[in-house]
Amino acid sequence: MTGVAAIIPAKDEGDRIGATVAAALVLPGVDLVVVVDDGSSDQTGRVAKAAGARVVRHSRNRGKAAAMESGAEAVRLLDGAESRHLLFLDADLGETARMAAPLIEPVAAGEADMTIAVFVTRVKLGGHGFVVKLAREGVQRIAGWTPDQPLNGQRCLTRAAFEAARPLARGFGVETGLTIDLLRKGFRVREVQVEMAHRATGTDWKAQLHRARQFRDVARALAARI
Repeated sequence: MTGVAAIIPAKDEGDRIGATVAAALVLPGVDLVVVVDDGSSDQTGRVAKAAGARVVRHSRNRGKAAAMESGAEAVRLLDGAESRHLLFLDADLGETARMAAPLIEPVAAGEADMTIAVFVTRVKLGGHGFVVKLAREGVQRIAGWTPDQPLNGQRCLTRAAFEAARPLARGFGVETGLTIDLLRKGFRVREVQVEMAHRATGTDWKAQLHRARQFRDVARALAARI
């Protein structure tokens, strides 16, 4: 059976990264966890290493797409004769990361090239769904498939699928671009329900700025693929 590497992009997640790594390490098939410390100013990298992860550090914040690519490259360098499947997880999942097994199963069985998580228990978010709507309608319009949770970053995919989608869309457009690019190239993409949850985005000005950046990056990813 092909092994699975969990890749966790992280910035200033020192309070949750240890629990996330510990949970990822017990997932069936996972024999490697790589945390990409994307310019953190806290102890994210140190905590992740203590929890059992291999740590790659960016000296400055380069964004999620760059962290995903750095993590995938680290896995490639550690792979043997057979390339591992890649499981991408958010750093703030905490112990709920142990519920990611359903994402791995269809890929490991050869039934899907990429799986996308659909959180069964939805956290009440502070936004109004504008970014999700933009991404969902954009994927449907361009690739002919309507995802339930198009921005979900919990994904498992084969190495071949990951390489086919490079270069990844920048910033917060990475998930939208990844989905469209793989669908257009004929890869099998499936959404899978999981009992996972991460930290909810708030309603303060920082959260609103975050959503504005998300909207901008998703719009850019869509515009580049029309």
